[in-house]
Amino acid sequence: MGDHSMMDSGMHHMDNTTRENQAGNPTNKQIEPVLDAYFNLKNALANDDAKEAATAGKAVALAVANVDAASWSAEQKKVYDDVKDDMKEHGEHISENAGKIAHQREHFETLSKDMYDLVKVFNTGKTMYYTNCPMYNNNKGANWLSEVKEIRNPYLGKKMPTCGTIKEDLK
Repeated sequence: MGDHSMMDSGMHHMDNTTRENQAGNPTNKQIEPVLDAYFNLKNALANDDAKEAATAGKAVALAVANVDAASWSAEQKKVYDDVKDDMKEHGEHISENAGKIAHQREHFETLSKDMYDLVKVFNTGKTMYYTNCPMYNNNKGANWLSEVKEIRNPYLGKKMPTCGTIKEDLK
């Protein structure tokens, strides 16, 4: 009798693990490379490094293109389908403009909107910060996602590295 109850609890545990994985890990792992490339791009722009930004832009485009969305929910697929082409295009434009950091930053602004939309439909398990720079683009302002709480402004770079406020904590 003891063996039987042990088997039940073992099966029960397995069910929970499977459910957890479906709710979290596999789908979230799929966008991790996209996030990593995006954060590298953000940090390159914050350092006024247009060459590194170009490399990271190419990585964003590749990561977005290589996503396997097969196991995603309908909502996740819909958002991904809405943003993937734009994200690839922005990544490519950034990669092709290693000498023009202002132009890279324009594309980064739109890329950041798409990235935010994508991250909102995933439980990434990572804490991120949706941050706003009010001064960019003649005080129209722009947002970006950050993996750290410390403000490292990708729009104004070393000119005003700490300009910005966190608008939202994403977990």
